[in-house]
Amino acid sequence: MTIKQALDNLQQTFASDQVSLPDTEAYNLLNYEYLSIRQSEYTPAAIFEPKSAEDVTKFLRIIKANKVQFAIRGAGQQPLEACSNIDGGITISLRRLADIELKPEEGTVAVGAGALWGPVYEKVQAAGLGVGGSRSAKGGIGGLALSGGLSFFSTREGFICDNVVNFEVVLASGEIVQANAKENTDLWRALRGGGNNFGIVTRFDLRTFTQGAFWGGFIFYAVTDDNCPSQVEAMVNELRKPDASDETHIMVNLGYSKQFGRIMMGLNEIYYTGPDAASAYGSKDENTGRVRVPPMLEPFTTVENQVDSINSLRVMTLVEAATEHAVASQEHVRCAYKNCTVRADKDTLLAAADIYSKAIEPLKPVEGVTLCLTLNGYPSSVLRKTQGLGGNVLGLDARESLVSVLLLTYWKNREDDEKIIPVLEKALGDIEKDAEQRGQKVPYIYLNYTSGFQDPFTSYGEENKKFLQEVSRKYDLHGLFQQSVPGGFQLFA
Repeated sequence: MTIKQALDNLQQTFASDQVSLPDTEAYNLLNYEYLSIRQSEYTPAAIFEPKSAEDVTKFLRIIKANKVQFAIRGAGQQPLEACSNIDGGITISLRRLADIELKPEEGTVAVGAGALWGPVYEKVQAAGLGVGGSRSAKGGIGGLALSGGLSFFSTREGFICDNVVNFEVVLASGEIVQANAKENTDLWRALRGGGNNFGIVTRFDLRTFTQGAFWGGFIFYAVTDDNCPSQVEAMVNELRKPDASDETHIMVNLGYSKQFGRIMMGLNEIYYTGPDAASAYGSKDENTGRVRVPPMLEPFTTVENQVDSINSLRVMTLVEAATEHAVASQEHVRCAYKNCTVRADKDTLLAAADIYSKAIEPLKPVEGVTLCLTLNGYPSSVLRKTQGLGGNVLGLDARESLVSVLLLTYWKNREDDEKIIPVLEKALGDIEKDAEQRGQKVPYIYLNYTSGFQDPFTSYGEENKKFLQEVSRKYDLHGLFQQSVPGGFQLFA
């Protein structure tokens, strides 16, 4: 059996517009539409677009009969090389599985695996609802909902993966099954953090909740020796507060982009999602003349050296918030993520910022480079939600608040890959080593922000990894998704 035979079978089985071959306009467009150009540099022998779960069943039968390798692509937003594309094999693109159906009687929204979050938000917002998903309207559902994921509402509603009440999955056998709290419950839990190791998910049913407009946005500022520590301290204080609000979402960023000159810039992304957000905040106080802000977020709004012309704090809808993130993000560039997790400790995070700032100094002349250290809080309220929502496999301790430390990098030219990637790997290693010495390092690595040299499933803990392997053996008896999908992270590697 050969790749040629597999392509012949695909073309005989499906409509011509579902199988795109190299050097055609359709193929070139599909292979370009990745967040990272590094993914687009892979050249699959064909790109297949199913129109239904039944099409996925037929595809897998052809794959198995011809013993060819394949890649699974949702929206193509995860930058890890080859996680959703392949050289010489077949890439299955789920982008046509993009139906969105609101089910108010069930309190859910059913979302096809190829949908983007922007249209999902438009649908739920029109009904006065919200759903836990990407902070960017351009984000895809699969990479987040199979990895963990934080939304604007996670402090109150939990991880994105924990809000999936049902997965529709095509197994290696070709069988289409549902995984939820009543059917295939082990598979349901495994998919909440286990990635694409068990089958091809074709639909996600997510819990919805009442949600109106909320308050928040971006605050840009030039970093100084004083204001960076104050923002890190404010974040740690809020995360560790015993009576912290579960209506906030806070990210603190430190980075460099040539558009701001040689200086380091800070960016606070802060949100208050409570029911009083639109009525209580955003307007001016009649007595003081100051704009009203949620008191727990005031330390982030009063940071010194702000760039007022590009700040965006206001009352906004979910669609507006996600659109703002989408507009601010880059696409079709060279891109790399890598991350670690630490406890919410001021000294550890300030040390991380110092290590990162010194490490990236030689990278600033690189053409088109954007370098960012993102601190993303995991309040204990997020972690406590997990058990009540059915559990996941992330292995996080709900007794303490944590911070995800993400090194996010964009650049222009391929020849700069070897300048950039080793520097950032070393910086991450130094951050982890410092946190370990302080007793503040946590093993957990977030799958969606992981780089190729990292091992996210081992970071979940021995018991969770063993559980994932057992579920894999049960639902993928002959190891199709371990042996024929070389991209991403396998459970037995």
